[in-house]
Amino acid sequence: MRPNLVSGIQPSGKLHLGNYLGALKNFVKLQNSEQYNCYFFIADLHSLTEDFNPTLKTNQILDLLSSYLAAGLNPKKSVIFIQSQIPAHTQLAWFLNTITPFGELSRMTQFRDKSQSQSENINVGLFAYPVLMAADIILYDANFVPVGEDQTQHLELTRTLVRKFNNKFGEQFIEPQPLLAKTPRIMSLQDPNKKMSKSQPEGCLFLDDSTEEIESKIMSAVTDSEKEIRYDIQNKAGLSNLLEIYASLSDREITYIENEFKNKNYAKFKKSLAKLITKYFAPFRRKKIRILSNPEKLIKIAQRGNKAANKIAAQKITKVEKGLGLVL
Repeated sequence: MRPNLVSGIQPSGKLHLGNYLGALKNFVKLQNSEQYNCYFFIADLHSLTEDFNPTLKTNQILDLLSSYLAAGLNPKKSVIFIQSQIPAHTQLAWFLNTITPFGELSRMTQFRDKSQSQSENINVGLFAYPVLMAADIILYDANFVPVGEDQTQHLELTRTLVRKFNNKFGEQFIEPQPLLAKTPRIMSLQDPNKKMSKSQPEGCLFLDDSTEEIESKIMSAVTDSEKEIRYDIQNKAGLSNLLEIYASLSDREITYIENEFKNKNYAKFKKSLAKLITKYFAPFRRKKIRILSNPEKLIKIAQRGNKAANKIAAQKITKVEKGLGLVL
């Protein structure tokens, strides 16, 4: 019997290269390995912790769903669903809230970081974000969760809550294990000391960018005053970031790329990288346009995924309610 695997992405704007290399590319690889029962969701409830426009939210959800499919996620191989359409997520999050110490949440580094970046909107949802994340995971008896380094603290809280809940109310949940993939930390093209983010669009490569936009952003990417194409994260952060991108999309080692561009200038390297990115994502863009041209079919895919996820989640939440003494 294959173990279960769960993960999701927020629909809060267009996906960028960091989202793809840090999560989506790995989702497709894990699905196609056929080693797991995969549950991939659109984390629209989590996205509400940021300022958002309600008139755009539906389009963002459908856009992310189309990106999932265009990248290679297959509803015949994975359960693909929308978080908000499964009531058990918020039900379980509330149950977990009642056993989550305030101090545990106040120590979450991501809450502190986001509180600084959105100081005008430090809401309770942002504070309790990790508890909902825990519910997302354990609701489907996930054995594994693909995570990046910035999410390991949240997953450790999930594991802590599972142990605490099971000790207090009986064995209900599986303690999930992290699945750490080798994923590059893609930085802003204009500020290589910060992660690539949609909040700085000029330094962000979006998966939907045109050939002209890709070339413009890559050619204007920050490098250094030297001439040698060499990976050196301390002294050549901008160039090292571009080498990471090149290696990830070409499936080549960085040392191979360094040798390939030995004695060549930055302009030639950047032109080659821009061409690689354009070619790599051309099939994705064509497929996504085709998928979005048929929104009715896209909605049906979401509905089928929601139905499958809801069946599993509803059974689990009923079992949990019985364990809590809530069922007469």
